[in-house]
Amino acid sequence: MNNVQLGWTNELEQAFAVYKEQGFSVARVALEHKRMYRVLSEAGELLAEVSGKFRFEASARVDYPAVGDWVVIAPRLSEGKATIHAVLPRFSKFSRKIAGATTEEQIVATNVNTVFLVNALNNDFNVRRIERYLLMSWESGANPVIVLSKADLCPDPETKLAEVEAIAIGVPVHVVSVQTNEGLAALNEYVTTGKTVALLGSSGAGKSTLTNYLAKAEKQLVQEVREGDDRGKHTTTHRELIGLPEGGLIIDTPGMRELQLWESDEASEQVFADIHQLEENCRFRDCTHHNEPHCAVQAAIQSGELPIERFASYQKLQKELAFLERKTDKRAQLAEKAKWKKLSSAAKRR
Repeated sequence: MNNVQLGWTNELEQAFAVYKEQGFSVARVALEHKRMYRVLSEAGELLAEVSGKFRFEASARVDYPAVGDWVVIAPRLSEGKATIHAVLPRFSKFSRKIAGATTEEQIVATNVNTVFLVNALNNDFNVRRIERYLLMSWESGANPVIVLSKADLCPDPETKLAEVEAIAIGVPVHVVSVQTNEGLAALNEYVTTGKTVALLGSSGAGKSTLTNYLAKAEKQLVQEVREGDDRGKHTTTHRELIGLPEGGLIIDTPGMRELQLWESDEASEQVFADIHQLEENCRFRDCTHHNEPHCAVQAAIQSGELPIERFASYQKLQKELAFLERKTDKRAQLAEKAKWKKLSSAAKRR
């Protein structure tokens, strides 16, 4: 694949100009494993690692290359290897808080044009989870598209489609089934030459099956869902950028049951536009929507205009974002202090 097929743009060309003058090349990260990378370049696939200078200057894991990144490399073609010297600017970045108690950003995929939010229409169907994914998608800079998979397993897909359309205002929603070929043709318009689509969703949602369909090959292992609760096993164990035979690229990702937010406060206005619009009609600007008089949000809940479940989801996500903001502010201060300590120690050794 040439760079244009891999997603190269004029903006990336401009950012790369200063490195090009120094004789460097570019590649795109297809796979990452313990700080080793498989990158795709016009010279073919190479195994790469970051330079010592890169490692020294990186202050957090987010500074390191991620799947989808364009990186500046010094290739060693005879060895099939390369050294990564820099990461070019990302035009989109899908991140989440790393699983567990640690407050740290984990990049799921970068330089993605469209995000397929895959949710199966079986017993694991969850509108609240879709809201959370939408919040993250809008914040990433990529365009979200909801894919309701496994339509063949749902006796009433129209009802669930209506539920999703009610909370995904202005977002395309596609009902599909790989088993019956339903709705699949509509997905092809998103994976054109040079465009990248990331597939996100929980285990068993059908991401690997969709990947195999789009790639027209068995790129990913497919497993059956568990009996009893329709929940899937972890089929995909790593993120990987895959080139498609008819153009375009896809990034398949492991299932994420725990999707903790990371910097999604601005996207809230898009995902919960209906609630933000109601808030404008509250008597008090700082209305908490609990016991205040003339609260438009509570009035909408009582009239049935706003489902109580959606409002509860909105409040939960707002609290989570507020808590994350407090934690990240403190972490940023500690990171800055550690950075200067590191630079000071290096200066003394000189």
